[in-house]
Amino acid sequence: MNTLIVYGTRYGATTATSEEIAKVLQGEGFEVKVVNAKKEKVKDISPYEIVIIGSGLQMGKWTGEVEDFVKRFHKELTHKKVAVFISSMKTVPEHEGKTEEVTKIRSLGLDDKIAKHGLKPFDVAVFGGVLDFNKMNIITRRVLGSVKTRIEKDGFKQTQPGVYELRDWEEIRAWAKELATKARQ
Repeated sequence: MNTLIVYGTRYGATTATSEEIAKVLQGEGFEVKVVNAKKEKVKDISPYEIVIIGSGLQMGKWTGEVEDFVKRFHKELTHKKVAVFISSMKTVPEHEGKTEEVTKIRSLGLDDKIAKHGLKPFDVAVFGGVLDFNKMNIITRRVLGSVKTRIEKDGFKQTQPGVYELRDWEEIRAWAKELATKARQ
């Protein structure tokens, strides 16, 4: 099946997540094109049977490029198999057993956006992301300063100074495999 993964990222986490999803789908026999919406403007989605939309989430917002893509292809997306995922900080409250906070992340970052754009995805996912304090502007760094302490307290380690990996790669791979199965139905 011809598949397009179009994503937006602020700090790079959604890039690696999109590439991993593509790798799994390719292993399942899918033809996959991965597009960073910030670097490449998609002109036509007609060749694709499946469109996977991914975005990093910051303060409950998708990247502008992904929002623009969805607005531009709104009509065409109603005739495609669509899946949606976000990269977020959900791993932190999940690790702490704060299910209400995880639900809020899903609601703001996924459910509300899907409803806003009238999407009808056949599958959705909320993944952890990467917090890279080195790439954040000073305002974001200040807002997330308390989160840094919380992350360290929860046992998340820096992969390099100022960078915290919050992704569960097995969760991402499992979702991609399940996505392949559902797409064939």
